[in-house]
Order: sequence, then C-alpha cells, then structure tokens
Amino acid sequence: MSLTVTSEPCKATTAGTNDESNQVSINMVIRQDPFYVTLDANALLALSILMVLSMHFIDHLFLEFLIIAVPVALLIHNDYLNFLKLGPGGTPPTPAGYARLTWYRLFTLRDPFTAPPRDTVEQPSAGILRDLPYRPGPRPNVAGLAPQRQLDEHGSVPEYNRLRASIEALTVRQPKSFVTATSCLEKHGFALFSRHPLNVCGNGEIVHIHSSDRSMHMNLHPDDIKEILEKGWGQRHPMAWKGWIRAPVPTTFTMIYAPRNESDLRIVCRIIEAAVWYVNAEKVDIPLEGE
Repeated sequence: MSLTVTSEPCKATTAGTNDESNQVSINMVIRQDPFYVTLDANALLALSILMVLSMHFIDHLFLEFLIIAVPVALLIHNDYLNFLKLGPGGTPPTPAGYARLTWYRLFTLRDPFTAPPRDTVEQPSAGILRDLPYRPGPRPNVAGLAPQRQLDEHGSVPEYNRLRASIEALTVRQPKSFVTATSCLEKHGFALFSRHPLNVCGNGEIVHIHSSDRSMHMNLHPDDIKEILEKGWGQRHPMAWKGWIRAPVPTTFTMIYAPRNESDLRIVCRIIEAAVWYVNAEKVDIPLEGE
C-alpha cells in the first residue's frame, strides 16, 4: 500500500478494465523462501582452511567484520527477494521501498489479533456485526507489511469474480454513494469507494481486493474488528499502530482472509457491509450475484 494519498479521487476504472492483467496476477503463486546454508564435507573443509588462513593473513578486526557482515548480507538479500515475491503493492519493489518498510518494522503491531480500543466520540458509535460463525480450519499464513499477503489458502477465482460482481452491482444500485476504481492505497487491484465518507482513508476507500491471493483490506469499526478477530476471519494490519510515530494506515485497517467457497463469500459480504457502515454510517445489503 502507498504511504501517501493524492488529494484527488483515484481515476475510476470500469469493472472490466485490466481484466487480462488481473487474470495474470490471479495465477501468481506467492512463496516465501527460508534462508539456509548447506555445507557438504568438501565445503566444510574448504571453509575451515579459509578461516585458519584468514586468522594469520587478515587483520582480526576486519575478519570479525566479515564473519558478521556476510551472513547479515545474505539474510537481507533473502528477505528482499521474499518482499518482491509478495507481488505488486503500493510500496515500490525497489531497494528504497524495501528500506522504508524495514524502518516501519520497528513499530509494527506485536499482537495483530487484539482489536483497537473504541473511540468514544467517533461515529458511528458501534459496529453492526453480530454472531459471526467461526471460520472453519486454521488461519492462513500471512507475510509482509506493504504488501501484506496470504501465503496459502488462496481464494478461488470464481469466488473472487463473484465478489467483484456483487460489489459492482452495489455501485449500480447506488451510484451517488459508491464507485469502483483502482485502489488508492495499493495502487493495484479492485476497490470500492464512498463518494461521501464519514471516516476517510485513501480518498474514501472502503475495501480493496488483492488479485494475487484474493484477500482484502478494509476499514472497520473496533467492535466489528473484535468480532472478526475472535471468529478467525482476519487480522489487523501490522502497520495499524497508534503511537508517537504516525502510522501509514489507521488503527482500524484490517486484513480479511480470502473466501475459499460460497459459505466464506457470504460472510465476507457481511463484513464488507460492516466496512460500508463504518466508512459511510450507512447500512447496505450486498447480495451475491447470481441469486
């Protein structure tokens, strides 16, 4: 996601725009590689001889620096490659973008499964989600800051398309309240915007969907975040902190896991309705397309 937002609305895109590129990204496999070093007998012998010779012919301080610097450099290189493998997002896939995220790691949430405190003066005063069912199965593995992505349990393409069509249908029914466009936060992917937001984030962005893994980010009332976390449907964004360093996203910014089937999709639609409620203070219904 981008750490800056323009003051003008994002350029609106129709539902069918960039479908071909979206389809390519949908088929992308997100994989995070661990860092490891394998030494066979010959490599271990060569390394031992090299270390002994270095102790005699290289200054000790410089040798100590090399012993520490080489594995650190390899760790950073592996971490940077894993950052690139998360796919497109608002953060530029460059060393400068990676360095910025490394700085933000110092302030990330330590517990993404505890809801933020409720602001007693904000509106709306309460959430609307009640008695969500528990999400079947374990939580998916999640990695990254910006982008933040699921590493497994990716949603299906048919459910992604159906969710997108359901959101587009909402904008057709209420064109004066909602519009779809490319995400202002991610700079990639399909998003729903409010034309007259009460709680503003990303020019009124309500939800955006990641075409690579079909997970999504949205703003929600703390009451609804608490319900979602307890029932296993998502987790807070790691940069949604509150402290002396200004966070790039609000404390209410939450990741919702990708819907795997129609049952999941129905729950996700309810959660998006709750996001509309928080951003717009307006209750809407988002029925599944095709029903």
